[in-house]
Amino acid sequence: MHDTSTGSTGNTARPSRRAVIAATAGLTAALTVPTTAHAAAPPDPRRLRALVSRMTLQEKVGQLFVMRVYGHSATAPDQADIDANLKELGVRTAAELIAKYRVGGIIYFTWAHNTRDPHQIADLSDGIQRASLDQPRGLPVLIATDQEHGAVCRVGKPATLFPGAMAVGAGGSRADAHALGRISGAELRAMGINQDYSPDADVNVNPANPIIGVRSFGADPDAVGALVAAEVKGYQASRVAATAKHFPGHGDTAVDSHTGFPVITHSRELWEKLDAVPFRAAIAAGIDSIMTAHIQFPALDDSGDPATLSPAILSGILRGELGYDGVVITDSLGMEGVRTKYGDDRVPVLALKAGVDQLLNPPSIDVAWHAVLKAVQDGELTESRLDESILRILRLKARLGLFDHRRTGRAAIERTVGTKAHLAAADRIAERTTTLLVNEDRTLPFDPRTECRILVVGADPDSPSGTTGPPTGVLAAALTELGFSATARSTGTSPSDATIAEAVTAAQDADAVVVATYDVTAGNAQRTLVAHLLATGRPLAALAVRNPYDVAQFPSVKACLTSYGWTDVEVRAAARVIAGRVAPRGTLPVPVQRADDPTQVLYPIGHGLTYQPYAAHPA
Repeated sequence: MHDTSTGSTGNTARPSRRAVIAATAGLTAALTVPTTAHAAAPPDPRRLRALVSRMTLQEKVGQLFVMRVYGHSATAPDQADIDANLKELGVRTAAELIAKYRVGGIIYFTWAHNTRDPHQIADLSDGIQRASLDQPRGLPVLIATDQEHGAVCRVGKPATLFPGAMAVGAGGSRADAHALGRISGAELRAMGINQDYSPDADVNVNPANPIIGVRSFGADPDAVGALVAAEVKGYQASRVAATAKHFPGHGDTAVDSHTGFPVITHSRELWEKLDAVPFRAAIAAGIDSIMTAHIQFPALDDSGDPATLSPAILSGILRGELGYDGVVITDSLGMEGVRTKYGDDRVPVLALKAGVDQLLNPPSIDVAWHAVLKAVQDGELTESRLDESILRILRLKARLGLFDHRRTGRAAIERTVGTKAHLAAADRIAERTTTLLVNEDRTLPFDPRTECRILVVGADPDSPSGTTGPPTGVLAAALTELGFSATARSTGTSPSDATIAEAVTAAQDADAVVVATYDVTAGNAQRTLVAHLLATGRPLAALAVRNPYDVAQFPSVKACLTSYGWTDVEVRAAARVIAGRVAPRGTLPVPVQRADDPTQVLYPIGHGLTYQPYAAHPA
């Protein structure tokens, strides 16, 4: 599947979506939206039409697909990956996939063993391009991945990893969003990846959203739109195609479209004011591609079909009303949200009839490919309809310079991927995102002269791809480097009574405690852990390493921060704030409601405390 769910969000008592929406009303974003387009010269339409005219029908069908493939190499993957390819795709290698189906795109996943290290990724990319270009009438391939940063990342260390979208939203800087896109794009391009399924343009107004959450820049549509546009321009500056997702807006759902079929109940008027705003901003910024959502949106289309299969939404609204003529790509066709009503042979045909250009990762390429071929042969789809999509795809490939493919050199990787300058930029951006929500009695910052021994306890969710993790260990190591003597004790997301008792015993030997929380709900044992640690009388700071909504569950805690993510760069930045090395500067990009009354806002958008950092390391 395309996206990776990283767990549920929000509180057990469902917060009122209307309260969140109301909390964003009337906000004027301090960010403006750049509107310039690509600097590159437009491709020659005559040349592209000539390419299309020479393609066979089978080649045209293949050009519409973006597929997964297992293995670190295009021609010589490990035996286990060959076996997986044979089982799922009916081919042994990426090269064979391209030769058999002439696919126009490949998507990289960590779990498919595509992304071991930068040099291997570059070799895989070059192998894929050679395999395609060596075919009769061979065309370059769009090689894509989900490098959103934060919770969803496919290329890890030593590549530069940035804070996720909600953290960037807390920083509120267009310059930072642009720098993220520019640097991330440059590193992806050096590894032969030319399309990124980022940024997320959803407006997250539902704290219980199980799939978007911190992947969104926030709940204010104008602020989200401005940051989306800035990141898009950053990727474009590095000649990587950006992708705004998930149209028409996935920010107000309590259902994960990987496993269910969400229904968005917004009115058309609310959609215009909320969900549509970031997509309009992305289009004004010259967005390269837009990804569809497998959601039902009755106010936009009352047919009961998902947006991915809706002519009213894709052709009528996106292309007609919003005037978008770029590439439209589906979210993964393996997700339940698009498979609920129709079989895997009908979904790709209906998506193309709705106005889609690229078909992403169907469960069976053989079923989907032959279904599209048969639809054209039977007259359900016209070949000219395929030509429209292929021209858009080829225009994008030409704009990215893919027809002038050159082998990726090792020197380019060494001078681009994970450089000191890039890593320093990520650290600086992260420092502007950590948000201090509560700081009673000046609990923070901790002082190594009086609170030298720090116990770091709490949740240790699986770290996103390529980060060191677990977060308690990263946090303890960072605090130790900052002059403290910190020890880590993982207590998990649902600590047992015995685990809590052990943590309390350890806290009694510490001068202060930092507890990392993760998606805390009303009945979650993390609340019990924090209550028992508070009872020790030790100074305590709670760090929400994912959703900022955790703070509502801890009314007695005197110091609460949120990092919006648990990657190394986010956790280390939080450590520098806790240690007083940098001032907390982030502000909430979403409102936080009361746990006991979700209709009431506890902390509004824009809330964030600060303090003066230490002038120097305390002696």
